[in-house]
Parts: sequence; structure tokens; C-alpha cells
Amino acid sequence: MSSIKNMSLAEEGKKKIAWAESRMPVLMKIQADFQKTLPFKGIRIGACLHVTKETAVLMKTLKTGGAAVALCGSNPLSTQDDVAAALAAQGIEVFASHGIDNEGYYRNLNAVLDTKPGITMDDGADLITEIHSKRKELLGVVKGGTEETTTGVIRFRAMQKEGKLKFPVIAVNDARCKNMFDNYYGTGQSALDGIIRSTNILLAGKTLVVAGYGHCGSGVAAMAKGMGAHVIVTEVDPVKALAAYYDGHGVMSMDDASALGDVFVTVTGCKAVIVERHLRAMRDGAIISNAGHFDVEIDVKRLKEIASARTLKAGLDEFVIDGKRIYLLGEGRLVNLACAEGHPSEVMDQSFSLQALAAKYINENKLEAGVHRIPKDVDDMVAAMKLEALRVKIDALTPEQERYLSSWNEGT
Repeated sequence: MSSIKNMSLAEEGKKKIAWAESRMPVLMKIQADFQKTLPFKGIRIGACLHVTKETAVLMKTLKTGGAAVALCGSNPLSTQDDVAAALAAQGIEVFASHGIDNEGYYRNLNAVLDTKPGITMDDGADLITEIHSKRKELLGVVKGGTEETTTGVIRFRAMQKEGKLKFPVIAVNDARCKNMFDNYYGTGQSALDGIIRSTNILLAGKTLVVAGYGHCGSGVAAMAKGMGAHVIVTEVDPVKALAAYYDGHGVMSMDDASALGDVFVTVTGCKAVIVERHLRAMRDGAIISNAGHFDVEIDVKRLKEIASARTLKAGLDEFVIDGKRIYLLGEGRLVNLACAEGHPSEVMDQSFSLQALAAKYINENKLEAGVHRIPKDVDDMVAAMKLEALRVKIDALTPEQERYLSSWNEGT
């Protein structure tokens, strides 16, 4: 039995899902194949993902493939209630509502686990972490899982290092078709979308500080630069910092950047990136936001303790510290989902095609416990399907070129 906010929103949600389907040709092609082959017949799949129209297309694809699907939200502010209603109306168990508190979040997560899934899908590792810590009776039930985001993969690699990960997890995030497009273009555009929707500021001429220069942070920086912002990057990795420098961005510590920025975006996957000393050093009117998975990158708890606050509108809170105004977006949660609609459907087409095929791979193969990469041929196949949908043709190696690339005895 689903637990959602408002079933009357289902028709509106169906329209949004139909739009996403029209922009996700690869996943729809996979869905058509699944309808014929039923790769998940008799399988239960439990998912903890952002409940968006794009996720809805993935859930429908899994259901079309024969799976019994249960879905909960992976962030309290990312659920689109109309999409949740539409999925529930189409026979998918959904446990999600926008703005849910922490207790409700874990109640919904455990409702998914109560269905005893054979395959899990995570965005942030909460399902599998809960299984390993509090729902150990499911360790013998789950055949394997998938992970969508960098933060979740970091958690699973830590579990693997300690010998705590008891079943296989495919790191979908590590696939090239995911991190080169979803992370870079998707986060780059949707994070700025969330900032602009919340504030309607002009980015041109602003100094925008990006904390973290991985796939996501570099995407945010590139797109902000393209919109006329002066970009400063903060990093702890010297190689990534050097890359940011050669890409034409200013590079410095957050201690130095905090007094210069007009807009801040944390995209590190780590905690305590913006703390009290940074907040006190910021200019009057500074805007702070987070595009990392968890709400730990900005010390929101301390901000609330040292400042007076008022809510200007949903997703935009004003804090006054030492007479200076600082604006927090989306409560410090994922700004692209808390304040906008998340990544564009076109880029999620690749990521969720990989999710569907990764689940199929888990179901058809016996994998060792641990973190696995998605097979290269699956990654390449999704890219080829996307190119075909875009009507883009590329070259193919000739037999002579293949022999040359596989040999060592032909040189100068």
C-alpha cells in the first residue's frame, strides 16, 4: 500500500512522465525490449531514488520487465508529489512525499525493505546501509544492488574496505555514460537552475565559488563561467585544483574565497565544507547552496544557532549574522532538486538506462560481494543507442586498425 501526499495529483504527474518519456529514447527502447523478454519476472526491486518524472520512467521500465517495484524518496525535498501519485495510480508502490521529516523518511525507506526486494537501487546508499545495520535479515534475500551517485559509491567502497559489504553493488555512477554526462552536464545545469529559480539573480558578473572540482563541480563551474560568472574553485585534491586553474578559474582556499563570493555551491561529497568562520567572513547578501547528495556540506545547524532567520519563500531563507544577510537555498539540501526539477530528462536517459541494464546484469549473473563497475560493453551500448537516437554517425575501426591497436611490433 503506497504512502503519498495527494492521490488527486496523479493526472498532472502522468503528463510530466509522458514528457520525460518523449525525451528518453534509449530507456524507452530498453522498456520495449523488457516487455518482450520480461527479465525481472518474479523479482522484487526496491529503490530509494529521487522521485522525479525521470525516475518514474525507470520504475515503469522495471515494472514492464516483470518486476514488482517499490520506491521511496532518497531526499526529503526532492519528491515530486504529482509524480509519486501517478506512479501509485499505475500499480507501483510508492512511499514518498515532499517535505517529509527524518522519522518519516526512514519509515518510508523501511516500508520498501518490508517488501523484501531481491535487487536494490540506491541514490546515496541509504537502503543498503539500513540493510547492513538494522535489517540484517535481508542480507540473504538481496542478490545485489546498484548505486546512482558519487556519495553512495564512496560509502560502499568504505564498507568494502572494512569487509562489511555482504553482497555485490554495481557502481552505476562510475560508468562513463553516467559521470561524463549526468554528473557534468546534469549537475552543471540543474544546480544553476535551482539557484536562479530560487533567487532570480543575474549570474553574469557575479563571483561564484564552487567547492569541489570533480565531475559535478567542474560542470557547475563551466556552465557558470559560460553565463558570465567569475568562478573561484576550492579543492583539497592538488590534481583537480590544477585542472581548475588550467581551465581558467581562480583557485584558492575556502578561507580566502569566503570573503569574495557572491554565490557559493558546495559539490564535494564531504562534510563541513562551509562552517562558521566562512559564514562570518561572507559579504552582505551572499547566497549559499549545496549540490552534494547529503545536507552536511554547509553547517546549517550552526548557522541557525548564530543568526536570526526568516523564510522569504519556499527554498529561500534569510539569515542575519553580525548585521550581514546570508541567503540559504533549499535548506542546504540538493539545490537542483529542492529548488528545481533535477537533471534534464535527456541526460537521465543514459543514467537510468544504465540502472535498468545493471539490474538485469545482477539478476542474470552471480557476482561476488563488493563494488563492481558496470561492464564496458553495456556502457558502450548505451552510448551507441543514444547516438543513434540523436542521428549521429561515427567511424568504426577497420580490421587493419584493430590489428595495429592490438599489436606491439609495428612502429617507426
